[in-house]
Amino acid sequence: MAAADTTSAVPLLEMRGIEKSFPGVQALRGVDLELRAGEVLALLGENGAGKSTLIKVLAGAHRPDAGSIRLLGRETVIRDPGDAQRLGVAVIYQEFNLIPALTARENIFLGRERTAAGFLRRQQEYRDAQALFRRIGVEIDPEAPCRELAVAEQQVVEIAKALSLQARIIVMDEPTATLTPPEVQRLFAIVRDLKAHGLGVIYISHRLEEIFSVADRVMVLRDGQLVATRAIGQVTRADLIQLMVGRPLDQEFPARRGVIGADRLVAKNLCRGRKVRDVSFAIRSGEVLGLTGLIGAGRTETARLLFGADRPDSGSLELDGRPLQLKNPRDAMRAGIGLLTEDRKAEGLVLNRSARENFGLPNVFQFARWGFVQPRRESNAFARYVESLAIKLPRAEQLAKYLSGGNQQKVVLSKWLARNCHVIIFDEPTRGIDVGAKYEIYLLIRQLAAQGKAILMISSELPEVLGLSDRILVMRDGRLTGEIFDVPNATQQQIMQLAVK
Repeated sequence: MAAADTTSAVPLLEMRGIEKSFPGVQALRGVDLELRAGEVLALLGENGAGKSTLIKVLAGAHRPDAGSIRLLGRETVIRDPGDAQRLGVAVIYQEFNLIPALTARENIFLGRERTAAGFLRRQQEYRDAQALFRRIGVEIDPEAPCRELAVAEQQVVEIAKALSLQARIIVMDEPTATLTPPEVQRLFAIVRDLKAHGLGVIYISHRLEEIFSVADRVMVLRDGQLVATRAIGQVTRADLIQLMVGRPLDQEFPARRGVIGADRLVAKNLCRGRKVRDVSFAIRSGEVLGLTGLIGAGRTETARLLFGADRPDSGSLELDGRPLQLKNPRDAMRAGIGLLTEDRKAEGLVLNRSARENFGLPNVFQFARWGFVQPRRESNAFARYVESLAIKLPRAEQLAKYLSGGNQQKVVLSKWLARNCHVIIFDEPTRGIDVGAKYEIYLLIRQLAAQGKAILMISSELPEVLGLSDRILVMRDGRLTGEIFDVPNATQQQIMQLAVK
């Protein structure tokens, strides 16, 4: 990859006066974006601010209603994604764009297969895929089917696919959402390498600490409009939050309050293969218990045992001092245990059904008479949670797939609150959620704890774990490696030492 002239006065990309409307929604209002060769431009904004729409215009997935696009000073029309690729634009979307049944190699070169005399050059593709993975700094078998790869490995395949395009502009939409801290650092090294070769990177993330580590400039959208573009050295974290939400957030995390009571859910010597090994802990009423560790540490697998989604090889559970036998999630729900899954779109919601119907799924018995659901009773109950949780949706019949990440998470939470769960497990509760919506979720978690509910919060975001937990457990390789009681005085370094112990 030849180095580009980063001193050129001509921007690598200019988007001027971009407008885009959808039925009933003005998604973009005269937005300007400028990207220079050899820089990282961070694109920030709350969910619904217009970030994804702007990127889809650049990627050819949407045609703008007005405005212009210039690449190296030349006005360009991007009609479709094929145009964007040919013009040197590669996008790594937050939602994976992989075919699960195909191998990593096949996904990387899909549509651009290496051939000679009409025959597929598999060995050449294999070597090229290996070289891409080495550059990223990971070991992945190019012949492994993507459905067998971990989520973090699938993300790496997406990055390798983008790098294989030899693009001049790479858009990364939440690229670290599923990566461990060492993998994040490797990604940052890749980004610096791309900059050194004169590429331009548009970097989208809700993790503000990443922005200060990797970005040269930051651009903030709010309600479809450009709010500000600043050099990263000219803004603070508080400045960015205020620009994004339109108001200052005095504290990122709600104050701890309420009284922590007796043990509510107790796990004793839980084991399941090598994923969960001899895990014992208790969650108390009124407590937010944080559970963290690197990807693959066994956190989600532990949560699945607590919810009856998997059966343990050995070990036991107690709820309020009584033995608890869970054969399936239905048993857990009857016992008053709720789980907000790590992947709310795949496991927490039926995206093509309405918000109201998703709310009613685990609560059908409450709204049914003579075996038939009574929509009015269901709607009235849902309306109460829409108000109390401040769920933003135009109507109860809005399909779940059209809601923002924060509102999707609130719909999932509403269905468990309707069951009056006493123990609620949050697995990555704010993944893919913007700063303003994160605070609302944090506030809800704190309010639930104040009501005496026992909360297990699994999170990879260490500031979140430190800011919200009353006590912290750390896992590695399926085992608990440490417990932190003095959370206000704990540090991220202390957690990481336990996570790699």
